[in-house]
Amino acid sequence: MRRWRLAMGLVSELADTGAALERAVALACVIASMPPLAVRAIKEVVNTGQNLPLDGALLLERKAFQLLFDTSDQEEGMRAFLEKRQPVYRGA
Repeated sequence: MRRWRLAMGLVSELADTGAALERAVALACVIASMPPLAVRAIKEVVNTGQNLPLDGALLLERKAFQLLFDTSDQEEGMRAFLEKRQPVYRGA
């Protein structure tokens, strides 16, 4: 049943028995290293968009993208990429 859920796309990965909490904490650390404004926007788009028709959800995503594109964190991310270094996000 676990492999079926993975094959159907209901889950994105499987953790070994007894390792789910450790894997969840590792994923939380990855998410915490991402730009805070973008993480907040993604959560809002996913939570709100799942209750909208596809065109409404896509519009919501587009608006979030437009708002995030004009942030200091976006500039820092691009600058860090070009300078081949890790970005330092400030949530602005």
